[in-house]
Amino acid sequence: MAYSSTHSMTPTEALEKLREGNLRFVDGCTEHPNQDGDRRQSLVAGQEPFAVIFGCSDSRLAAEIIFDVGLGDMFVVRTAGHVIDSAALGSLEFAVDILNIPLIVILGHDNCGAVTSAIEAKRTGNLPKGFIRDLVEHITPSVFAAERRGLTDVNSTVVEHVRETSERLVDRSRIIGDAIEAGRTAVVGISYHLADGQAQIVSGFGLQEA
Repeated sequence: MAYSSTHSMTPTEALEKLREGNLRFVDGCTEHPNQDGDRRQSLVAGQEPFAVIFGCSDSRLAAEIIFDVGLGDMFVVRTAGHVIDSAALGSLEFAVDILNIPLIVILGHDNCGAVTSAIEAKRTGNLPKGFIRDLVEHITPSVFAAERRGLTDVNSTVVEHVRETSERLVDRSRIIGDAIEAGRTAVVGISYHLADGQAQIVSGFGLQEA
C-alpha cells in the first residue's frame, strides 16, 4: 500500500478521540468499535492508525481496551517500563515517518513493577540479574529526576518517568522531532490509574490549541 504524506486526523483530533474512548471505558459505556468482520476485511489492503502507543508491557495496560478502540486504530509498541531501545525507537519512527501517525502516546501506569525495581535498586545498590538489569538502568535516570523534585514514591516516579521518556524520545529522534516541528505529529505522556481506569495527561510536545 502507498501511504500518504498526511493523515486525515490532526494530533489534537487524535488525542480527543482517545479521551472520548477512555471516558467511555471509565464510565462503563464502551462501544467496542471496529472489532467485527467487516472492519477486519477493510484492513487487508493497508492501515491508517490514528495513534501510536508506546506503553509498558504490564498485562493490566491493554491500550485498545482502555481507550475503547479496535482493529487498525492503534500502532502499539510495548516494553517493560516503556524503556526506549533501538527496536522501540525504530518502530516509533516507522509509525511517524511511514504511517504518518499524528499522535504518539507514552503510556505509563501506577504501581509499575519496572519502576519499583529501579527505585529499589537505587536504594539498596543491588541490581537485578540478566537483561532485567538493563531495564532498571534505563529507568534509573528518571528515579534521580524524581528525587531532585522531592518525589520518592513509586506513583510520582512513574509520572516523572513518563515525562522523561517523552523528552528522551523527542531529543533522540530527528525524525520525530522534525515531524513535531512541522506540526504533523505530537507526543503526549499519559499516566494510567489502575483502580479507576483514568488516563491522565502529564506531558505534551507539539499539541496545538483546538
